[in-house]
Amino acid sequence: MEEREALYYEKLKDAKVRCRLCPHLCGIPDGERGTCRLRENRSGTLYTLSYGRTVTANLDPIEKKPLYHFLPGTLILSIGPNGCTFSCQNCQNWSISQEPAPTRYISPEDLVDMASRGGSIGVAFTYTEPLLWFEYIKDVAPLLHERGLKSVLVTNGFLNEEPAREIASLVDGFNVDLKSIRDEFYKKWCGGRVEPVKRFIEIATAVSHVEVTNLIIPGLNDSAEDIGKLVEWLVSVSPAIPLHFSRFFPQHKMNDRPPTPRKKLEEAFQIASQQLDYVYIGNIFIEGTESTRCRKCHELVIQRAGYTTDVLGTGGHCPRCGTQVKGVWA
Repeated sequence: MEEREALYYEKLKDAKVRCRLCPHLCGIPDGERGTCRLRENRSGTLYTLSYGRTVTANLDPIEKKPLYHFLPGTLILSIGPNGCTFSCQNCQNWSISQEPAPTRYISPEDLVDMASRGGSIGVAFTYTEPLLWFEYIKDVAPLLHERGLKSVLVTNGFLNEEPAREIASLVDGFNVDLKSIRDEFYKKWCGGRVEPVKRFIEIATAVSHVEVTNLIIPGLNDSAEDIGKLVEWLVSVSPAIPLHFSRFFPQHKMNDRPPTPRKKLEEAFQIASQQLDYVYIGNIFIEGTESTRCRKCHELVIQRAGYTTDVLGTGGHCPRCGTQVKGVWA
């Protein structure tokens, strides 16, 4: 097993350590692990147990992340660690994020070689919580750039400010899951807090490409007030941040709730579209909510049907008026 000394921790008395990577700030006694299960204290030294160990490796459409404004229509090699900093009761990947699962080691060099074959534009660190791979991503991202490849993270954004600034400067794109604008939602249903996630979005937006996903769960975060406040905050960061509303399906410990009604998703889409430039709906087909239109003249720029993508503009420019669409383009 590849194990490395972890970054961002401090040594305490009696061989105890405090992890300073995420806002849990776990105080970890000798021989114990943090909340994420992937960082272990051994005689006063904190080790990361998951360096380069992935639960899966797949070639996915970039739109599956979802990233709609990052080299649309391309494929990306996607991997993920066996752990998470959250304990979301609705997690769709709970069997690989919250439970031990088989993994295999891929060295940074081998990963870059894999990404350079088969038409991939780079590597997406995704599926579970890739920020737990902080040390691994730090090693991989520069190697990808040397080969002209990209790195993206699909993440909960639960990271302390110093490591957030470091990782944001290395990675080309992010999709951050903003689960709710309310802290009580995070505490009750996710085992986390919202403010660090909001700060991560602010930090990443300043130096990289960012899109945001909000999973709408019936009765928990689907009110017009909640959606309105989430959108209002996102606009204060940048109205050009693409926002993806996603449909909830019963899963894990939250299997007694019905799927999100189509009407709730349409209402959220309408609220957000009044202030944000780019709004989408996923996990359900609703005509007019997948494609990208020019924010000025509303001309169709990118047409989507599932994971089939037809880019009509050149370099992200509107084919009618030439307005630049926010994003990363070939």
